[in-house]
Amino acid sequence: MSISQIFILSSRGDTIIHRDFRRDIKKGANEAFFRKVNFWDEDGDTAPPFFNIEGVNYVYSKKHDLYFVMISKENFSPSYFIEVLDRLMKVIKDHCGILSEEAIRKNFILIYEIIDEMIDFGYPQLASTEQVKPFVFTEPVVVSKQNVTKTGLFGATTISSNAIQAPISQNVDKNKKNQIFVDLFEKLTVLFNSKGNVVNSSIDGCIQMKSYLKGNPELRLTLNEDLVVGKTSYSNSLALDDVIFHSAVNLNEFESNKVLTIVPPDGEFTVMNYRITKDFTPPFRVYAMIEESNYKLELRIRIQANFSDKFFANNVLVKFSVPKSCSSVHFEKEVKTELGQATDYIENEKACYWKIVKFVGGSEHSLTTRVTVPSQKPGDLRKELGPVSMTFEISNYNISKIQIKELKINAIEKNYEALRWVRHVTQASSYVARLN
Repeated sequence: MSISQIFILSSRGDTIIHRDFRRDIKKGANEAFFRKVNFWDEDGDTAPPFFNIEGVNYVYSKKHDLYFVMISKENFSPSYFIEVLDRLMKVIKDHCGILSEEAIRKNFILIYEIIDEMIDFGYPQLASTEQVKPFVFTEPVVVSKQNVTKTGLFGATTISSNAIQAPISQNVDKNKKNQIFVDLFEKLTVLFNSKGNVVNSSIDGCIQMKSYLKGNPELRLTLNEDLVVGKTSYSNSLALDDVIFHSAVNLNEFESNKVLTIVPPDGEFTVMNYRITKDFTPPFRVYAMIEESNYKLELRIRIQANFSDKFFANNVLVKFSVPKSCSSVHFEKEVKTELGQATDYIENEKACYWKIVKFVGGSEHSLTTRVTVPSQKPGDLRKELGPVSMTFEISNYNISKIQIKELKINAIEKNYEALRWVRHVTQASSYVARLN
């Protein structure tokens, strides 16, 4: 299975990077891809990550308004090439510090060098930053970061997400601090029925690291003592259904002391992935009620935050669809909580959006949506209303209660000083409430 071409396009369709390995596909494939993705006309859906145009297979990923694309004439495995594409993006990010159009344009020589080291005549060779770094000699051009507004939420051992957006090359900044970043991410999948009860729920989490430590010393990461892997567990224990560790992790002390010994590779890497299906209290409870009247459907949505008021969710977005035959939509928000909220109806999508900039724990918000339909008895159109889906991010908070109790650096040097930054983030993966 070989790759014919790799290209990176901007959101406008401009070709920033283009490498043709095998010269077996005629020119213009990048333009054909952009037209197909932007005018995908199958039931109004967005283009899937893998499709075929005139005998050419395309696989792509969109990150930060950039299209990363691989194409081939061979009938390759989509999952395999998506993995190759994902690793390529990670290596580029580690070397450039950030994935953005400006960073790609300013570091195009470096990126061509990375691509040529990772892929030889269309065949993937190297797959990680640690493997590629010794063969890459072009120094990155550092792109200035946007100023981030301080919210006061982060504690003494926590730093905002843009902190790890720095190149791995030690020659870029001679005064670079000796530091390590640890992120604990959890993505929630929750399904509510029409009565607001949880039908299905799970947590997909990971611990990620990016090290800028001098001398690459060994690390000891200590987790909860009550951590148990597998279905069999005590009632008060924290049970993980499945766990996958990085190859750099030594598990000799994991069973006894819940200690992970790590020799961190270059670049950002995932220490462990885990999954939890044990019942938990979802951070948001969604209640919805539908009322019918002549030529109208009225949907009332009430969302309640079930976490402490010490935390808050950023950029909460609620989305639901309306009947395709509806003629108008009217929103009515609570007057006392209207500030920091916005509603919108996109007619060509037949979808309604409700954005809440800051959702404080312990509070609740509600929205009433009146939909005008052509039928005097709109009961037959009721099924086209909803479901309600949510996206959100809660910083410095995690549902599973996994704790990073200690991060010890086993350096040979005496008085070895390093900064340790730890961040917790909870996000919605699939957070859906049925209406019917």
